Amino acid sequence: MTQALADQEEVPTATSNPWKAPLSAAAAATLLEACGGGSGTATPVTAPISDQVTFATDYAAARFLQHAQFSSSEAEIAAVKSAGAAAWLDSQMGLPSSTGGWDWLAKQGYNAIDSNQFYQMDYQANFMAWNQIMAAPDGVRRRMALALSEFFVVSISGVSTISWSQFAMGHYWDILCNNAFGNYRQLLEEVTLSIAMGEFLNTLGNQKEDAATGRLPDENYSREVMQLFTVGLQQLNIDGSLVKVNGAPVDTFTQSDVSNLARVFTGYQADDTEGWFESVVPPTYRVRHVGYTRRPMVLNANRHSLLEARFLGAVVPAGTEGKAALKIALDTLFQHPNVGPFFSRQMIQRLVCSNPSPAYVARVATVFNNNGKGVRGDLAAVWKAILMDIEATQDAGLTDKTFGKLREPMVRVAQWGRTFGAKSNKGTWKIGNPNYSAVDALGQSPLQAPSVFNFFRPGYVPPNTSLASLQYTAPEFQLVNESTTASYVNYLENILYQGMWVRAPELITSPDKETPTDGPDIVPNYAAELALVGSPQALFRRLNLLLCAGQLSDATVNEMVTLFATYDGSNASSPDNAKRSYVAKAIMFVMCCSEYLVQK
Repeated sequence: MTQALADQEEVPTATSNPWKAPLSAAAAATLLEACGGGSGTATPVTAPISDQVTFATDYAAARFLQHAQFSSSEAEIAAVKSAGAAAWLDSQMGLPSSTGGWDWLAKQGYNAIDSNQFYQMDYQANFMAWNQIMAAPDGVRRRMALALSEFFVVSISGVSTISWSQFAMGHYWDILCNNAFGNYRQLLEEVTLSIAMGEFLNTLGNQKEDAATGRLPDENYSREVMQLFTVGLQQLNIDGSLVKVNGAPVDTFTQSDVSNLARVFTGYQADDTEGWFESVVPPTYRVRHVGYTRRPMVLNANRHSLLEARFLGAVVPAGTEGKAALKIALDTLFQHPNVGPFFSRQMIQRLVCSNPSPAYVARVATVFNNNGKGVRGDLAAVWKAILMDIEATQDAGLTDKTFGKLREPMVRVAQWGRTFGAKSNKGTWKIGNPNYSAVDALGQSPLQAPSVFNFFRPGYVPPNTSLASLQYTAPEFQLVNESTTASYVNYLENILYQGMWVRAPELITSPDKETPTDGPDIVPNYAAELALVGSPQALFRRLNLLLCAGQLSDATVNEMVTLFATYDGSNASSPDNAKRSYVAKAIMFVMCCSEYLVQK
């Protein structure tokens, strides 16, 4: 946001806003036609999102699965081919959420009040996050939660100053998981009131204005909840294209909107129902019991602003108590016409393609506005609209050089872990932040975005590329440079053969010095692949299906087969190690190949 926004006119009042009600499909189609269909795509907004999407080949089913979750096993491929996309998604969305982040941390023992001082640590949140995306049984729910975590961003490093911050992050992850198939409005409220978000964007402890000291409410959350979590910076058509007046984009909100809305988010503090204890290591100090991290912030009426607040055409009357003010604010944001296209486009980017067509955005945004049953913000319906859309499933995308997305590094590693059944032998899942080394860093880790703006911007266009000449967005490429490309290869080299190295894997703590038990703990199961050593055609056929959904070209597969055809392990000092090395190298060839890295 810039100060220039303060010079813009305010948007119409809520009562005169024709967008307050959800759009019907017919109205959305009329709007798209009026705005020229965005970029002039020929695909109509009303193109059907059929409940009869089926898959004739294993490759097509695997492609769908790799959009919908992290991986595609042979059993899942068969299930999708048998049931069809809609029925399979319904079955997955109907599964109860598995053990969440908060409970996992507690089961590990990180809630102990002892000399380990877990209450002032945060790095265990890394273990939790990787365990969740690599091993939780409900892969669809976890994949959607990861996508949501890159929209409603909270970063582990941004909450480290509060006690039990790893549990605050665990609960924040649980909010995303538990609401992944619920309603956007409920998710927005739980995110707003979470301790993690409160600490990250300064709602926790935010106080009303004080004329005597000149204090004003902190504006951090009021700005970002509009800019990043709901309406965006500029007004949008249903297809995500910019609304323009006299050829110029129209800002969505002004500095006045930010300042007024900030009054709503005052007076919130931690719920201290469970009380406090004194730390066990001198010098002692008071620490809240861990349970506060999984309860929403509570309102202290004495610290809440009662001034009138005007924003986005809505009014919170002077004297309105905090809960009622919050409802007006969140309802106003939720009902804004920008939310459907703004949110839908970014979720398409996370799951299917970096530069979705305006028509694709419009079809999904129309479902966000109305799921067909008069409900706005139905996330389960939105996911189905994204994953079952004609552009996500039709074969044309496989040959279209402008379609697809770069797989995010953390998604690649999660796919590797799930595809090859990786497990933590000691059950501790001590995967730290894989970005400390510049030589063999992954470049990304779940819930570790460097700022509230995520790892990359949704509108990022790689400079000096063919994409730039077309002005096509490719957000994930903001992570790509010479150093990150090389370090990714080195990272794979470290994990593919024996698995992930861990210090003292049997301990939930992490000693500073080497221990006798240091070594690989998060290890893959390559049994099926080891059986194919010496049969490179069969091995690469399998890897092409499970990792690439058949998107390796014949020329690439033939080249890899030729390179691996000369294997002779008869003279190896350890035949088992030689076979494992053969498989690890084959997987590395695939996972470093551009036809794998760019997911269609």
